[in-house]
Amino acid sequence: MAVRPSEQVISAAKKQPAAGSIGALIIALRPLDWIKNLFVLAPLLFSGRLFILATTAKSLLGFIVFCILSSGTYLFNDLIDREEDRHHPAKALRPIASGRLSVPLARVITAGLTVSGLAGAFALDSRFGLIALGFILLHLGYSLGLKDRVIVDVLVIAAGFVLRVLAGSALVAVAPSAWIVLCTVLLSLFLGFSKRRHELVILGDRAIVHRKVLKLYSLAFLDQMIGAVLAATVVCYALYTINNGPYQIYSVFFVLYGMFRYLYLIHHRGQGGRAAESFFNDPPLLMTVVGWTLFMLWDVYLQ
Repeated sequence: MAVRPSEQVISAAKKQPAAGSIGALIIALRPLDWIKNLFVLAPLLFSGRLFILATTAKSLLGFIVFCILSSGTYLFNDLIDREEDRHHPAKALRPIASGRLSVPLARVITAGLTVSGLAGAFALDSRFGLIALGFILLHLGYSLGLKDRVIVDVLVIAAGFVLRVLAGSALVAVAPSAWIVLCTVLLSLFLGFSKRRHELVILGDRAIVHRKVLKLYSLAFLDQMIGAVLAATVVCYALYTINNGPYQIYSVFFVLYGMFRYLYLIHHRGQGGRAAESFFNDPPLLMTVVGWTLFMLWDVYLQ
């Protein structure tokens, strides 16, 4: 009997040298994706309270808490999706799908991360804790069924980013502006639809075996959605900056280049599956984000 490509990948993964269960666990926690939790720190940056030591320390602890919680959700999702992941050329190498991390151990660690993360969240701030609990429940719903609902799956991803912003706002005791919420929703929709497009392209005929919802998407539809939310993101961000002094509008150039660069990577470099990988592996995109951050620091705190 011929060996399926996914089985070949799994076999190769098991033969890869790794630092035992510890090495596999570190990979399964997806530390690269912790960059998404920087949205927890966004309210601190825009609130003008970055140099208040107690507030900054509290926000950094909140960032760590969300890294713990998000790693717990990644493990839980990998446990649920381990069979489907074996049909994906990259996800088949994940520790749980490939068998390098045992299912019982992964379950124990998932529970430990979730309980400890929520305990830390409520210890920091009660409102922050409630939002963190909402974040866990949202991802639980995503893993158990919402990921199979067309468009809803991407909206749930966007809601997760919004909850990060709301959590960060709770820690610095400021109400997030409607513009920040809108920009967060639209940017995360852009990334979410881009991820679905990448999956359709890389998996081809095997797409629906890996993820049921992909049979309800098409490249033409996703390209329309990506174009629509990209335009809406830029417009919303520009309108937001207009009301924040005479110079912040010029940060739109960073946003324009960053989003256009990401779109280029999607169409010409076959990327879009993991935004974190694109961020760290593409120097122009990395420099754009760093440049935007430095510009905003100057505008909010120095000018």
